[in-house]
Amino acid sequence: MAMEKKISTEIIDIEKLPDHVVIEILIRTRVNDWTHISCVKKQWASLFQTECFWQAALSHIYPSQACPGPIPPPLAKRRFMALHISQQILGCDNDIQVDEIVGQSYLFLKEQLQLSNMSPHSGILHGTIIADQFLTCGKSRDVAHELSSMVWLAVIDSLEENHHTFCLLKRLAHEGDVFLPHPYATSVKVQWRVFEKLFTDFRDCFNHIEYYDMLACAKSRFQPIPSTWLGY
Repeated sequence: MAMEKKISTEIIDIEKLPDHVVIEILIRTRVNDWTHISCVKKQWASLFQTECFWQAALSHIYPSQACPGPIPPPLAKRRFMALHISQQILGCDNDIQVDEIVGQSYLFLKEQLQLSNMSPHSGILHGTIIADQFLTCGKSRDVAHELSSMVWLAVIDSLEENHHTFCLLKRLAHEGDVFLPHPYATSVKVQWRVFEKLFTDFRDCFNHIEYYDMLACAKSRFQPIPSTWLGY
């Protein structure tokens, strides 16, 4: 009984904490757990929607990247997302090494690819814009090409498995034939991942004609092709 009373009292004390104290506690938990934590209490879920939370998270987790003074909404959340994504893509342990432009490019590319209506030659459009961003930031042509490939791979792996993604991957597979100068050319690694997802995650979405058409397209790019891609 005494133990139950103590636990009950501690819960009541936590519920009485002011928001700014709760925010300081939340930003010290694992970032990957934030989605689950936001489902525990409505109060906590609402805190994750405030600029105060994202400003505090930026200052605590990426102190060297935080801007002096307040950041206009909703830039604090987007900046944090970009830094976190950059860290995941680049595998950085030290926040000083985090390159925010990588995460910003990821967010831009994913948002554009998820649009229901895309302009013609989307592969050329997104490939050149992303590479240009890295070149503008002083990256060499080889580094810009490598970073663009890393962003593309991360975005492709994050897309939901739905009809829109299936149509998008088919379109990207065909657009890979377009010649672009270095560093705008789509890397072999990115082209491979597009076909790999089509022939593994979306194999059942093909009709007979589409499958053999895409298989012929794959054989024109890669020799040999994996046996796992075969068999309609």
